[in-house]
Amino acid sequence: YRNYKKKNENDEIPVPEITQLDYVSLTSHADAFGVDPIPISWGHPDPLVRGPVICTVRHSSQRNAIGAHSGSYCIYTGLAVAAGKLNPDYVPNLKLTSPVFNIGPHKSWTDPKKIASIDPFGHIVTEAYAGYLDKGFDIRPTIAVTKAHIDLPETREAVKSGRLVPDGKILLPTGQSIVSKAAVEPVWYLPEIARRFGCTETVLRQSIFRMTNGMYPELITRPDIKIFLPPIGGLTIYIWGDPDTIPDDDIELTCRVHDECNGSDVFGSDICTCRPYLTHAIEECIKTAQRGGCGIVIYYRKEGRSLGEVTKYLVYNTRKRQEGGDSAENYFACTEKVAGVQDTRFQALMPDPLHFLGVKKIHNFISMSDMKYNAIVSTGIEIVNRVEIPKELVPDDAQVEITAKVFHGYNAGEAYKGIDENELKKTKGREYGYDQNTKKNLVE
Repeated sequence: YRNYKKKNENDEIPVPEITQLDYVSLTSHADAFGVDPIPISWGHPDPLVRGPVICTVRHSSQRNAIGAHSGSYCIYTGLAVAAGKLNPDYVPNLKLTSPVFNIGPHKSWTDPKKIASIDPFGHIVTEAYAGYLDKGFDIRPTIAVTKAHIDLPETREAVKSGRLVPDGKILLPTGQSIVSKAAVEPVWYLPEIARRFGCTETVLRQSIFRMTNGMYPELITRPDIKIFLPPIGGLTIYIWGDPDTIPDDDIELTCRVHDECNGSDVFGSDICTCRPYLTHAIEECIKTAQRGGCGIVIYYRKEGRSLGEVTKYLVYNTRKRQEGGDSAENYFACTEKVAGVQDTRFQALMPDPLHFLGVKKIHNFISMSDMKYNAIVSTGIEIVNRVEIPKELVPDDAQVEITAKVFHGYNAGEAYKGIDENELKKTKGREYGYDQNTKKNLVE
């Protein structure tokens, strides 16, 4: 990125206009006096021509994105200002925050059909837009790149049992694994998001505006602004091995795209396969890295199939309390009864971080989901092997989930080929264990 700094020395960068934060504008319009957003040319390979994403409160007239940084956490920023704990004029010191390993640039960065939900230059703000920062613009990174040690009891158990062998580089004798990782906030290019969902940009804007109770009026009043930072969770990329090998399709790559499940991933709830599948993927990623390849886990904040944890728990209650008890046969129907839809993860945006990393070929895809598989291969990434969760890792109460998913189209692999309609009907989950009085009250 050395050339970016040289380009930033030119004098074509505008002077920032600093907004006085003691004045509140309820909304803005494209033809209002003084409105002059910094142009964005999404998909251009030169970050200066593409333009920086400006979504901070200091430059309201030059802001070129709707929303705010930090996703749903932006509300806490407001609370910090209200409590007098944060100066709203504060500009972060980013001097020591640059990535600790290199990502890109890749050819995929220039194709909106491959990247439209994250900013591919979001991790190199201090290099790519140094000239803007020097002039006083408040431009925030939307991607942070660092390294860490991961310590999981399942990995320690795998070392103890001999399934994993420490090498001192990828896996330490303590059972800790060494990873490179990146935290990513969503940055949406609305025209391409609309195309992927098969609707017009106008319909997309109106639908989001309506279903957020008018939270973002600029979706309606500012059709000239094409960038949106939605108030949703982002994602984290974990990499075992050398990230520079990722674009080389001759080098083995193992990957899992995992959607958040707090109950299982963190607390070990046994009603689903989320944590055991995640830890199995991590084990396979470590093995791949030790063979000279690379392992990737992409962890999306899509709790409860993006329906949220409250909705998920309401579905759990419905499943357990329905006539006949928790059953694989009614697994998906229970979600529809509560939420009106089975799933709102919509995998159309899911492959973007793979393209951000330069992935062209996945040799081992640790997932049984056809929706994820189809979404990835439709964007030009080849998947060689699909790896199902080993049967011995599926908790007893998660048999309902795995049976229902395989019967309704998840890739069965060799382990789950015997699941038929008879298996679907007879697979039952654990009861809550109510006493008789509680059961009677529920029925009544």
